[in-house]
Amino acid sequence: MPVPTSPNPLRPSLLRETVHDRLRDAIVDGTLAPGEVVRDTELAAWLGVSRTPVREALLRLGDTGLVRSAPGRSTVVAEIDLAEVREAHAVVVAMHRLAVTEAVARLTAGDLDRMREANERFAAAIGAGDTDAALSADDAFHRVAVEVSGNRALATVLDQFTPVVRRLERRRFASHAGTESVDLHARLVEACASGDEQAAADVAFRTWQNLANLIPDPTDSQETP
Repeated sequence: MPVPTSPNPLRPSLLRETVHDRLRDAIVDGTLAPGEVVRDTELAAWLGVSRTPVREALLRLGDTGLVRSAPGRSTVVAEIDLAEVREAHAVVVAMHRLAVTEAVARLTAGDLDRMREANERFAAAIGAGDTDAALSADDAFHRVAVEVSGNRALATVLDQFTPVVRRLERRRFASHAGTESVDLHARLVEACASGDEQAAADVAFRTWQNLANLIPDPTDSQETP
């Protein structure tokens, strides 16, 4: 689809991170579709910024595999590569398990309440079939442990690889896996509240590992999802 012409414009002084995040999110949610040519001039006009932060964002998105470019050729939104998704998913699973392991002893009552509130929003979004709200609530839920862990390297790795998984992950919220995640979230909070580090890590692993069933084996078909 063409680049949208009338989103809320961004201030010229907006940080590079926000430009990157807007473009990343547009790729993940399909606004910028796989195979679509992306031009820095059009994207800059869309976001209301100069071309410089857009070019920098595209370079970073190329590093994560969300866009493809070559000298003398156009930059395009990458097709979903199932092998790359599987590799990224394995990293994301491991990082979330590590985040929970490191966070359990540091979680406060307020942190646990934030997780419960996010899971309530997640459950409501699942019930309403609202994928965007479900993803937002799911992010908020898992973000608590990542932030409390205080592990910047872990957060950086998740920042890089989660979007690769998210492009395919949107499918699960129309499936039983999304409903099951509500129960797993609740179990994770209980394990964290009781200070059971091993149980919490195991539930975190299962929560993210469930997604693996929704990633087709790339050897089974030559088609992208």
